[in-house]
Amino acid sequence: MTLLNNHNMGALSAAVETPSYDRQSVTPGIVHIGVGGFHRAHQAMYLDALMNQGEAFEWGIVGVGVMPGDKRMQQALAAQDYLYTLVVKHPDGEYQPRVIGSMVDYLFAPTDPEAVIEKMADPAIKIVSLTVTEGGYNFHPVTGEFNLDSPQVRKDLAHPEQPSSSFGLVVEALVRRRARGIAPFTVMSCDNIQGNGDVAKRMFSAYARARSAGLGDWLAAEVAFPNAMVDRITPVTAPVDIDELAQRFDVEDAWPVVCEPFTQWVLEDHFPLGRPAFEKVGVQLVDDVEPYELMKLRLLNASHQALAYFGYLAGYRYAHEVCQDPLFVEFLLSYMREEGTPTLAPVPGVDLEAYRLTLIERFANPQIKDTLVRLCAESSDRIPKWLVPVIRQQLAQGGEVERSAAVVASWARYAEGVDEQGEAIDIVDRLREPLMAIAASNRTYPAAFVENRELFGDLADQPRFLHAYLKTLTSLHERGARATLEALVASKGTV
Repeated sequence: MTLLNNHNMGALSAAVETPSYDRQSVTPGIVHIGVGGFHRAHQAMYLDALMNQGEAFEWGIVGVGVMPGDKRMQQALAAQDYLYTLVVKHPDGEYQPRVIGSMVDYLFAPTDPEAVIEKMADPAIKIVSLTVTEGGYNFHPVTGEFNLDSPQVRKDLAHPEQPSSSFGLVVEALVRRRARGIAPFTVMSCDNIQGNGDVAKRMFSAYARARSAGLGDWLAAEVAFPNAMVDRITPVTAPVDIDELAQRFDVEDAWPVVCEPFTQWVLEDHFPLGRPAFEKVGVQLVDDVEPYELMKLRLLNASHQALAYFGYLAGYRYAHEVCQDPLFVEFLLSYMREEGTPTLAPVPGVDLEAYRLTLIERFANPQIKDTLVRLCAESSDRIPKWLVPVIRQQLAQGGEVERSAAVVASWARYAEGVDEQGEAIDIVDRLREPLMAIAASNRTYPAAFVENRELFGDLADQPRFLHAYLKTLTSLHERGARATLEALVASKGTV
């Protein structure tokens, strides 16, 4: 067994691709907050590919963990010289392992926030990138306003030079750069939020403005926040993934990443201090990201929610099982064609029907083993951002909403915390307790879930939506998930 580190790379199997460049020549140019599997399968992979072409050595990544649970990954990667194995899993069973070397350090903010701030204040850092999840932007799901009442935000505002949140860390670093006459870095969001760069700009500016009005105005005027669309299915690394890597390729890696073959990154080209030559490794640099991001959010991300709750209630536990079932495939394609796609503007260079069919193929990849539990997690951060905008636009333009309403109903039924066999469902959501409390009244007061204006605004006041939602929720209780979907598909959207 070969332990993964700088010293042992030459001893790895020839089947494992390793960096062709001298990692000692790589210096930090990017700080990335939120080092999860997706970042390591996506942005870090693109940079590694560019370095393998002999470029971008001044754009090494310094990872930053801000959550208590990030300590484990920091320790695991530090023991491996920040190397890790990315395993691309093809549908036919082929595995492609590749060691990624673009990360050069990983700082754990709760232990030493000063080190994180000073690293971002370093003139060599030109970009601070983010994958902090949909919930990490701290905004109200309906109003879109920054939540100044968050305990962590309140604490940071009381002690701005000793922050713990991503907002506090980034803004304090910008304050120090400004005081030292160093131009501000670009803040690059890589999260699944419509207009992610615009959202990041509003949220960081709001935090800065709470420190001082002048600081907020300066940040909004001087700091670049490019929008981006990112895409690659990257399930949570499981113990079996570590074991398979060891058995197949004789590599001992404490925290590898597994992913699908497909990858896409569409990026607004707005980087005042420069950027890596991402276009040389397949990144699409564009003036307007919105058509691509809406395509992804409303077709891929919303479809993940469309299959997740119905699939779990029907007895499935993996996305590929759901998407090998013709009933679910028909439902997903009808949602995409009749409800998701009508809300989209033309997407330059994309055949939307081919894209929809490719999504089904990707979801059905049996090697990925993407769990429905993962897709069902943090729904209160996902449904309002990915599916509710589809419903609102369809209502406004007289389009169909029955399938979208059915997905919301399936979430409400899932949030009851008991499946159709009477087994408990472990609800993973920042709003777990209030959501489950509301869902407990689904049978006696079925409109209660969507009357939660914190998540749905006035949707419960829209008769077409409410009628479709209530019919599906009633059917889920009386007939179960599969029979409900059969009726939806047979009647082209109406239970």
